[in-house]
Formats: sequence, C-alpha cells, structure tokens
Amino acid sequence: MFHSLLLPLLAATAAIAAPIEERAAAPSVPIQNGTVIGSTLLGIDSSKGIPFTLPPTGSLRLKLPQTITATYGTITATGIPTACPQFESQVDTTNIPSDVLGTLLDSPIAQTVLVEGEDCLTINVQRPSGTTSSSNLPVVFWIFGGGFEFGSAAMYDGTNFIAESVKLGQPVIYVAVNYRLGGFGFLAGDDLAAEHSTNLGLRDQRLGLQWAQENIAAFGGDPTKVTIWGESAGAISVFDHTVINGGDNTYNGKAMFRGAIMDSGSIVDADTLTAPQAQTVYNTVVANAGCSSSSGKLACLRSLSYEAYLAAANSVPAIFSARSLDLAYFPRPDPGDTFFAVSPEVSVANGAFSKVPLITNITTNADLIAYLATYFPGNPTAVANVTQLPAGSPFDTGALYNIYPQFKRLAAILGDVTFTLPRRSYLSHVSSQVQKLALPRLLLPGAWTVLGTFHASDLLYAYGYASVPTQSIQTYYISFINSLDPNAISTASPLIDWPQWSNASGSPQLLEFQATTNALITDDFRQGAYEYLSNAETAFRV
Repeated sequence: MFHSLLLPLLAATAAIAAPIEERAAAPSVPIQNGTVIGSTLLGIDSSKGIPFTLPPTGSLRLKLPQTITATYGTITATGIPTACPQFESQVDTTNIPSDVLGTLLDSPIAQTVLVEGEDCLTINVQRPSGTTSSSNLPVVFWIFGGGFEFGSAAMYDGTNFIAESVKLGQPVIYVAVNYRLGGFGFLAGDDLAAEHSTNLGLRDQRLGLQWAQENIAAFGGDPTKVTIWGESAGAISVFDHTVINGGDNTYNGKAMFRGAIMDSGSIVDADTLTAPQAQTVYNTVVANAGCSSSSGKLACLRSLSYEAYLAAANSVPAIFSARSLDLAYFPRPDPGDTFFAVSPEVSVANGAFSKVPLITNITTNADLIAYLATYFPGNPTAVANVTQLPAGSPFDTGALYNIYPQFKRLAAILGDVTFTLPRRSYLSHVSSQVQKLALPRLLLPGAWTVLGTFHASDLLYAYGYASVPTQSIQTYYISFINSLDPNAISTASPLIDWPQWSNASGSPQLLEFQATTNALITDDFRQGAYEYLSNAETAFRV
C-alpha cells in the first residue's frame, strides 16, 4: 500500500537522528567468544556489529544459522554494522523503470555504499554508561520491521529510549538483532522443506535470543528479565517466538523472554511453505538463477556468487511493488519440523503459545475483488464478501483522501486482515490464559491528515521524536520492560491508568495515545468486519 513507501523515510529519519559515535573512552566487555570494544557518547555505551553466528555464506547459504564455537579475540564494535541483503528490486516508481532501479540497487557499488552484504548476522548492545556486569538491568530485545524484506538493526538507535529509562530511574539495556531477509531468510518451496532449512530469518532471531541468554549478563543485563519488542514484521516475529516449538520459549531450561511488545503485527495466517504460491516463488528464483536444469537446485543456488543469487532472489515482486503486502517472503509453516509447524492461529487456538504478559497495537469494485483474490486464492467467495463490508481508511473522512480509485477501501481491508483485527482475535483467545495481559494501543497523533495513522508512524514517537506521545509510549514501555506492568512507574498526566484488555464484560478497552493527552476507548471499531473475518479466518491465509 501507499503508506508502505514511507517506511524507508521513517527509518532514515531515525537513523539520521541517532548520534554519531565517538571512538574514545571505549568500554570493554568480555563475552564467551572474546572481548567487545565499544564506544561511549551522551552517557550511553554502544557496541554494534557483534557477530553471533558463523557467516551464512557459501555452503551455509540457505541453511540454519550456526553457533560460533571458536574465539574471535577482540572485536572493535564501533562502526556501521553490515545490513543483511535488502529486497530492493521491482520498486514501484513512476520516474525510473523498476528493473533499472533494481539493477542499480543490487550492484556491488550500491551494496557497498548502503553497507549491505551476506555476512550480516550481528547484534547491537546499548546500555547506560557506568553499567557493570553486576548491574542486572532489564533487557529489551528489538526486532526490526520491514515486511521481512528490508531493514536492519541499525534503523533505530536506542540512545533516546535508554536515556529516558535512566531519567525515570528504571534503566534498561537495549539489544537489536540483524536477521536474514527476503530470499536469503524466507525462501520456501519443496527442496528447502525436504531438509527443513526453513524460516531462516526467524531462526536467526532465535539464535540471537540464545546469544543474549549467554552473554547479556557480561554487559550488565539480567537474562531472566528480557522483553522482546518488534514493529510490523518485527511484531509478527515477536508473536511467532511465542508459538515457536509449540510455545516453549526456553533455552537450557530457562525462559529466553518474560514479556512481549508487538507494534502493528501479531498473527498472520499462512499456508505451508510448499503451497502453490510459495512454490511459485521458489521456482521463479531457481529459474532466474539458471538452476532449473540442475540435479541439485539448492546446491546450485548455494554455489552462485552473492551478486547472482541476490539478483535471482529479487526477481519476484517486492513490498514496494504494486503487490505491496502480497509478500513473496515471510514465515510459513513447515509441518515436518517442530520449530514452526502450523499456521499461527492454530497454535493460539490450541493454547500452544508462551504465556507471557504482552502489549500489542493496532480502480473498480471488480478490480478490487480480482486484486484481493490473488492475495487469498483459497476462497474467492469470502474475498468477494469482505469487499462488501463498509470500509475507507483513513476512516471518518468521507470522500476525502482517496489517493487513487479504491485506495481507501483497499487500505481498510488490508489493514483489517493484516494488522488490526487479527490483534483483536489474538487477544480474545489468549486473555484468559496470560496473566497481567497489557492492553493493546491505538496511536492517533492527528498529524497525518491524508494517510491517517499510517503503518509505522508510531515508531517516530517510540524512539523519541515528539513530546506527549513520546513521553507516553516510552514511560509505559519502560515500565513494562522493568516490571511487566505499564502503570508501575507513573500514571500522572498526561499518562492515565492503562487497564488490562478483557472481553469478559463484552466491552474491552484500548488506550488511545493522542497528540496532547491520552484516553480510553472501547475496542469495538470495525466490529462487523471483525466478526466476518473471525468466522472466515482460514479463507484469508496468505
């Protein structure tokens, strides 16, 4: 959708706002595989680009991440970490042909300028200066978003968030993980299913969580007080970690996280990784790699140069194409493996999820139906019916801001199916099984007239770029990370008491973050669409 095109701008804004780090007064932290030398600026120690797996290159391309067992001596973690290869081809633009732009972005020169590469599985750790290995601070583990196709751990710097936690007297340590994207991290198909080299990006994140369990104490973090936090694809990933391995979130007998924050994402119902649409993506990549006639297609893909494989992996429609949320690459169930075996809504319905406290958010008619039918090919009747539901996002704006024909209807339907209403269904299932279930939130700062509260706009506030919304989000989140209660620090104005979400009364409440204050609203908007989609849930697997 159109608002997806603003995500790189938001990321760039956040990255530009992050301070340029000095190279003096370097903190030194001994961890399992060596010693990490970081940097200090504005009262924050930063160690960026710490490797946590073997490089997923050559014969390890498209394979499970491998733990580093050897020592790597001393690492200077002060530069710009390499981002995993971005899914940049087929960008939707009216000025430059997408194939030309894609070729430029995938060129070795552009990859170098953009600091991208296949050897990219690293972690960033930021903490208040003066933190020692005995500090035992709570830890927030950030998983970035970007449609499982673009982004990096460097998109959002934790300095402002940590500084606010210190100001509130509730200091935290901030950890951000890189993971494989696009065709490097989420390629599906029968060949990969046969060897269970599947959902590799999720497996990278999981290994990052294990790394934190083993090493975060050396930085002054408490491995028993980890909260996982993500936005968009990162929020979907956070949810996925609650259902991976049937909901078992332990490592060496101890829980890897005790709380979860999901901004704009939770359940995404999905067909298996050998479903026709997934297999078509795999076949297309294989064909464009020149591997179709090979007796070992995966071996052929692994033998390609980085540039050749990148071009092949990026040969299918991307998130910035007209297909937008019809993603080629994202987590799909692998029924033959316990890691991520079933569609997420099945795990939730069966109670197979980690019981942790959580915060979670939120042309012509014939053309619209035909377009949506390519997203959800399993049940054309259900797709046709959902287009008859009242819809128009941004809501309550009448005929205004319909950027192109059917834009507002499409934005509403895809928002319903992908973000807003799965969140309500998720909470309805888990609210009776999760203690201290924190209420989902709806951010309406009122600053974006044409696009409404568009996807990812909340991150500008979460990372410290506005007054009242920033104060609200950061205080509630820091309180939750420290005590699993968003109200523990303060409910003084503009904050108010944030009640737990509960449908026991039939009127669950949401906290609404506003431009100058906060309020409670009833979680019953789009109820007709919610009831329809709840009854036709399996028809909207992607």
